[in-house]
Amino acid sequence: MRTLILLLLFIPIAIQAQQPEIFSTDDIMSYPFTNALTAAKDTNRIVWAMNEKGTRNIYVAEGPDFTPRNVTGYEGDEGQEFSSVKISDDGNWLVFIRGGDFGSNWDDALTVNPNFLPEPPKVHIWSIPFEGGQAVSHGKGEHPVISHSGDQLAFVRDKQIWISPIDGSSKPQKLFTTRGTNGSMRWSPDDSKLAFVSNRGDHSFVGIYTDDTTPIQWISPSFHRDAVPEWSRNGRDIAFIRRPGIGGKPKAMLKARHQPWKIMIGDSETGKSTKIWSPPTTVAGSVPSTQGRYNMNWGNGYLTFMSYHDGWPHLYSIRDGNSEAILLTKGNYMAEYISMSPDGNWLSFAGNTGPDANDIDRRHVVRVSIDGRTQEVLTPGMGLEWTPYILSNDKTLAYISATSQRPPLPAVMNLTTREVKLLGQDKIPDAFPEQKLIVPQQVVFSAPDGTPIHATLFDNGASGKKPAVIYIHGGPPRQMLLGWHYSSYYSNAYAVNQYLASRGVVVLSVNYRLGIGYGYEFHRPIDGGTRGASEYQDIKAGGQWLARQSFVDPNRIGVYGGSYGGYLTAMALGRDSHLFAAGVDIHGVHDRINGRVIRYLDPDNFEHVPDAQQAIDVAWRSSPIADVDGWRSPVLIIHGDDDRNVNFSQSVDLVQRLEELKVEIETLVIPDDTHHFMTFRNQKKVNDAAVEFLLRRLNP
Repeated sequence: MRTLILLLLFIPIAIQAQQPEIFSTDDIMSYPFTNALTAAKDTNRIVWAMNEKGTRNIYVAEGPDFTPRNVTGYEGDEGQEFSSVKISDDGNWLVFIRGGDFGSNWDDALTVNPNFLPEPPKVHIWSIPFEGGQAVSHGKGEHPVISHSGDQLAFVRDKQIWISPIDGSSKPQKLFTTRGTNGSMRWSPDDSKLAFVSNRGDHSFVGIYTDDTTPIQWISPSFHRDAVPEWSRNGRDIAFIRRPGIGGKPKAMLKARHQPWKIMIGDSETGKSTKIWSPPTTVAGSVPSTQGRYNMNWGNGYLTFMSYHDGWPHLYSIRDGNSEAILLTKGNYMAEYISMSPDGNWLSFAGNTGPDANDIDRRHVVRVSIDGRTQEVLTPGMGLEWTPYILSNDKTLAYISATSQRPPLPAVMNLTTREVKLLGQDKIPDAFPEQKLIVPQQVVFSAPDGTPIHATLFDNGASGKKPAVIYIHGGPPRQMLLGWHYSSYYSNAYAVNQYLASRGVVVLSVNYRLGIGYGYEFHRPIDGGTRGASEYQDIKAGGQWLARQSFVDPNRIGVYGGSYGGYLTAMALGRDSHLFAAGVDIHGVHDRINGRVIRYLDPDNFEHVPDAQQAIDVAWRSSPIADVDGWRSPVLIIHGDDDRNVNFSQSVDLVQRLEELKVEIETLVIPDDTHHFMTFRNQKKVNDAAVEFLLRRLNP
């Protein structure tokens, strides 16, 4: 095995419109990344997080001027992420968690130490005044929720719910003790009660805590799993989701079946509840699986929610006293990052819809009234917009805005004049090559089974037959867009694709099935993943599409991706090395059986899944290592060994197999960093290694 030595000497020559445009990986990676934007309910104040080459801080702005201001003042590439960023209703306090790797599949609250400090950083909940000043530590904890009055903070610690004064005037105290893993807290409108969920394994209850002398009120405790309580505006009713408990006769693994759920309304005084709505008992009527899942919100006289039952993740509302659901979002598009206006009359969200035919591969802010009578795309055009909030004056919209060339920045829109102000443009460095970036094109081709597959094409327009690369996103429930992405992971991938294109490599970013944005059948195919990996045919079809293009050299097509994209990269190299000349597999899954057999064959049960052996066989055939004997193309394998999404052992195992087959392997291990490469230094090391390998292997 060859060990990769990172002595990377780039002479980046980009050609766009036949003119040389030169920029480096340092330049393209200098962009600031904005995320976690949210807004106060009762005042025109907003907050967001920004990552500037590894230096992460919290910023705020206030109307009418909305001048950005850094309130945390951290410095350096410390690898400590912000999560659970919140602002109190009155806008006076900010809350956030600093540290950990939230968004992982396990151990997200454990410390991350990619800088190898002798004393690892702590993962704490912090609060800080909006005006700035000394931050207050509330110690370890997760899922912080601010009271409506803005003076108390509830959070989860050691499976119990704790409370702390937001100003740190006294130490945090355990609020109460009860069985189970407790969380999903919601303050009642007057802060007199706290609803929560007590998860007890195969069942769960919604409970209401009042004070230290009043017994906990359980809402219709049953043999089901109850979740996501939401208070009505009158403070008496509480909506929640009820699903069946875990158990019953084992069901076939390879068949599609309805996953039932229903909306319940409970009475916080009597503890009784009734069902008000459930979806059709179809496969598409199963539990929604897009961002926010049920997305329940109480408006003025209406309860709003998400359902996928008509084939698209649409918003619905139910009027008080009725059980008839009103479709709010009409059309073949999805809604995500949904928020209720402070007056309770509007929902705003990011949707892949608009007047342009290519908007299915973008995001725009859409506003819809909760009675369904009015719907409007507020940000049409060639840009991309997400995480919208209508502010307290009902005349201002805050959101994050990007284009195909400009990275994400906060923005505010006057809803009367539609004038837009971008915030933080001065954070984009002079070296960032905004005007040199390619405007990617939408491509649609057919998979072998006739499914239309959307992709994003990066091509600098230079003449001649060029090398090409298939980029495969992770997830898999993701959608790559015609511009900068709302996820930091995929903004990074977008930057890499732009750099490769500047070096004369054609990049095709494929939105394969299992991804969002194209309806239920595309998102949840019965033969996808461990049930047959039908999504791989979309990747292969993308490679074949590239091979047919007059501007691509069919002998120089590579493939790369991370996470699920690494899984499909490994599958491409094992099954079709004749098509893919080289690849970069970043923390991919390679064995779909390891650690999962218990799902098929439970040794503690007499009854087994009826198609258990068939399901195991199919899952094995859906694993890249099942086809490893056909692997011929050289590969670079990259993995951080504190990965909490994909076990590091997945890459350890693959390397041993490829070494035995004498496949050309190069490797890069990132010690003590996670799936998300928390330091800028490590992310740049990964990017540089990937592009150097692809350029060298595809440009012999």
